[in-house]
Amino acid sequence: MSIRLINIGFGNIVSANRLVAIVSPESAPIKRIIQEARDRGMLVDATYGRRTRAVIITDSDHVILSAVQPETVAHRLNTKENTPSAALQSDEE
Repeated sequence: MSIRLINIGFGNIVSANRLVAIVSPESAPIKRIIQEARDRGMLVDATYGRRTRAVIITDSDHVILSAVQPETVAHRLNTKENTPSAALQSDEE
């Protein structure tokens, strides 16, 4: 099994093999998941102070906040050119 990496914005990269869900942070249940992860010390804020646009949930129960739209993260996940070397390239944001 090869390791696939996904750029989630601003040079932050996560393993695609560990992703469970990519969701919008707008709903109350997702806000509750974010708060619970913060309380447990399982929250990773990768927004660099920008507005959270995507919440990424991993199989290890970590919750990652990203300033990139969920659709953009999903598109990066589904592209064939998404290799570790391609994921290391800079963001256009």
